[in-house]
Amino acid sequence: MNVYDKLAELHITLPPVSIPAAAYVPFVQTGNLVFLSGHLAKKDGKPWVGQLGKNMSTDEGKAAARAVAIDLMGTLHVAVGDLNRVKRIVKLMSLVNSTADFTEQHLVTNGASELIGQLFGDAGAHARSAFGVAQIPMGACVEIEMIAEFV
Repeated sequence: MNVYDKLAELHITLPPVSIPAAAYVPFVQTGNLVFLSGHLAKKDGKPWVGQLGKNMSTDEGKAAARAVAIDLMGTLHVAVGDLNRVKRIVKLMSLVNSTADFTEQHLVTNGASELIGQLFGDAGAHARSAFGVAQIPMGACVEIEMIAEFV
């Protein structure tokens, strides 16, 4: 089954590439690697605002991270032209807007990692970092960047 069939099975429509909010580009390709800039969690087309440990639960954060993964897939599709060309998702870096005592950033980030695994199977198994941070642009609850290899 190809990636687009899996997206359809999960009732996921790829969004267009978001317009950068500052002085950067959505992705950069070098060789067979593509580096996707950080994507903010969005809900109803606006930043998904919140802070884990204060006014958001781990499950809400996980849903936000999944939403980020969907946005990342939209950008990756544009970057490589066809998601079936993805050879490997190499790495995710996740920033979770959280209180000093919140320690479940890894569980929040699973929302993205699990979806990527569903879409790419073994090629979706990736290295990952998940950090708790004091704030993310526009008050978003989660920001994730990605590195992928393609053929």
